[in-house]
Amino acid sequence: MESSLTDAAMAPKQGDEGAPDAWLVFAPEVARALGDLAVGTDVLVLTWLDRASRDVLAVHPRGDTKRPETGVFSTRSPARPNPIGLHRVTIVGIDGLRVRVRNLEALDGTPIVDVKPVLGGVAER
Repeated sequence: MESSLTDAAMAPKQGDEGAPDAWLVFAPEVARALGDLAVGTDVLVLTWLDRASRDVLAVHPRGDTKRPETGVFSTRSPARPNPIGLHRVTIVGIDGLRVRVRNLEALDGTPIVDVKPVLGGVAER
């Protein structure tokens, strides 16, 4: 993944809070898996938050110490025992093995685990 975000302290808490566009970059062996992605589509990107702490079990939501400490499974904190990130993003461009997305708050170099469609109602599936 390529992004101008390099410092976790400067990254927005959520993608829709000012994250810059970013590129999902895929290996040639998965090119066929990209075949039906389209500009304007929302997808879920799962990332491995490789720089996150894995020993944190409770946090003050959004780093606000005025808020009560909360178990990480009830928050979107990147610090968690299994630091899998979940990001709903919009595809804004496709260039071969590179997919440009909006609203991704992950840091530059964060590994991509998977990309999944956002499902509509039962009739749309």
